[in-house]
Amino acid sequence: MSPKTVVVTGSNRGLGFGLVQQFLKDPLVEHVIATARDVDSATDLKTISDERLHILPLSLGCDESIAAFTEKVSEIVGDSGLTLLVNNAAVMLPYVTKQNPDRKIVNDLFETNTIGPMILTQSLVPLIIKASNLRHDDSLSISRAAIINIASEFLGSISDNTSGSGEYEAMAYRMTKCAVNQFTKTLSIDLKDDHILTAGICPGKVQTGMSKGKGEFTIEQASSNLVEAFKKLGKEHNGGYFRRDLSTIPY
Repeated sequence: MSPKTVVVTGSNRGLGFGLVQQFLKDPLVEHVIATARDVDSATDLKTISDERLHILPLSLGCDESIAAFTEKVSEIVGDSGLTLLVNNAAVMLPYVTKQNPDRKIVNDLFETNTIGPMILTQSLVPLIIKASNLRHDDSLSISRAAIINIASEFLGSISDNTSGSGEYEAMAYRMTKCAVNQFTKTLSIDLKDDHILTAGICPGKVQTGMSKGKGEFTIEQASSNLVEAFKKLGKEHNGGYFRRDLSTIPY
């Protein structure tokens, strides 16, 4: 159940970097395309010596950057298309109800966490369809063609929101991740006839910079668990919202 080609956004640090490392452990993966806003400063990625790794610049808030990235991905994957897109890049900026309104902070959050991944996914869909069309059955899996959006159970679920803005001051961030859930569901319907699997998966509470080092899992543990979960995805998961053990999260 290994993908042939993989794109992981936001992979110069944190969970994205961990996912890149996990995919490169799989000998069946032919290309891992990692993104960073500034490739020169992606020091951790640049320490990896593996000819299958491609480090490309990508700014999700810039259409020209997305277009250039898509063109380069197309050159790398060729006729095989893109098997798996992992939309991981996100930022968390504090924004709460009882503060002075600041449209720029909210716009920046939506641009990176919601709008950027949507535009990037739309740009890459033709390459993902190309990968899917290499198979002639009705299966759904990451080894055929898939889009996975890294979700948040704790900050993206409306039903599970019992803390409001909470300790992370995350009112606006919650809204961006909730919108991504709607995007995931819509993609699963719109791309059903193309046999492209789409799902949102939460890695759990991971010890990253975004979580201020708080969490139950190290980056290595979380990324390893996620990749194993990805490999178990099938038709029954299309359009769903899951924890790392693939139990369902209420929207």
